[in-house]
Amino acid sequence: MRFNISSNTLSNRLLTLSRVINSKNSLPILDDFLFEVNNGQLVITASDSENVMTSVLPLDECEGEGSFAVSNHTIIDAVKELPEQPLNIDVNFDEMKMYVTYQNGSYNFPVQNADEYPKAQPISDGATTITINASILVDNINRSLFATAQDELRPVMNGIYFDLTADSLAIVSSDGHKLVRNKNFSVKSDVPASFILPKKPAQLLKAVLSKDGGDVVLKFDDRSAEISFTDGKLICRLIEGRYPNYNSVIPQDNPNLVSIDRKSLLGALRRVLPFASDSSQLIRFHLENGHMELNAEDIDFATSAKESITCEYGGQSMSIGFKGSSMVEILNNLEGDEIQIQLADPSRAGVIIPAEQPENEDVLMLIMPMLLND
Repeated sequence: MRFNISSNTLSNRLLTLSRVINSKNSLPILDDFLFEVNNGQLVITASDSENVMTSVLPLDECEGEGSFAVSNHTIIDAVKELPEQPLNIDVNFDEMKMYVTYQNGSYNFPVQNADEYPKAQPISDGATTITINASILVDNINRSLFATAQDELRPVMNGIYFDLTADSLAIVSSDGHKLVRNKNFSVKSDVPASFILPKKPAQLLKAVLSKDGGDVVLKFDDRSAEISFTDGKLICRLIEGRYPNYNSVIPQDNPNLVSIDRKSLLGALRRVLPFASDSSQLIRFHLENGHMELNAEDIDFATSAKESITCEYGGQSMSIGFKGSSMVEILNNLEGDEIQIQLADPSRAGVIIPAEQPENEDVLMLIMPMLLND
């Protein structure tokens, strides 16, 4: 079997797929990529047994059909240093060897029987299907990943929650201290459905989905999801369990409204945060008519810092404490120049939204307050 393919195209696709493969695998064959050539296409598969990603590449020239497995390190090392050029690949199934010929040289290395490679389980017939634009999905995943937890006792908090309702698709993440809720009003269903996507497949999707459009089709049941995109698909096992009622923790009436420039607040936070206590990272936000003052203090090392920023605020004078690093993460993951912070009192969560919402979306982030020692 022979086929030709561009070295850069192959190398880029292999590097993306290699993110699926674990450093230590229960089955030795999972250290390999599965190559399948048929109908003038090359389909490459990578798996860690829980996540299976396939990528489809059109071939310039192709003679014969077949499938084989090849070590991910060997094939990546063989092609990643080559400049852009056509590669001639010849697979001899009698010798179980792969011959790669390029402009100034050649490689050859062993391949393995494809029959040993585990097959992904298909999604059940009663699966729910969602179609969403790739760039919108990437934006939602990007905004949500930082707020997922690392909690062995509550594994449901370790993923991104997709909640499909009659009015929207909500994409939610929370670690108990901060929460992100993205609502997309263009995706909805009369039949409610939900699933929890683990972090690893979310990061794989973030890496593989291009921002230049196209639609992504998500099919999911109780155990697994199949996510199809322009040139491939990802099948992954979902986190099983019941996600907490995230809507119940979002305050509905926060009367004190702050409008402030996002980058100004982010810059001020970065300047005062090094002077806060390492253990708590507590920053005191003091609000008065038309300005906000940030205070950080570390009693153990006798350091402190404060900075004032102008803002639009007409509510009551208030001091509230927030974890500085969490606030920095929230501001980093919001877009736009201006944000609004909605507050009630020092004991209730603060809600942060962009002043201008993305089209057909409602983005909200929440941060729990910290106790101030007055």
